[in-house]
Amino acid sequence: MDAIQQHMIDSYRAAQRGELPPPLPGRHDWGVVREARDRRRFDAVIAGRPARGRRWAALRSLLGKYRPSGV
Repeated sequence: MDAIQQHMIDSYRAAQRGELPPPLPGRHDWGVVREARDRRRFDAVIAGRPARGRRWAALRSLLGKYRPSGV
């Protein structure tokens, strides 16, 4: 059963009970992504690491190792 079929069953059940239907599948996906990003930043701050720019700093350090000498 996919998400649309489950939503249809849940909507039918809610209508039978006189309740509000559930939100459409995928409606809150970007909110979940933002919350996960915020949580990751929060955990980094609590651990004493920089909250932003960690990937770019790691990429710069890797590229710096492979830069030819004399350039």
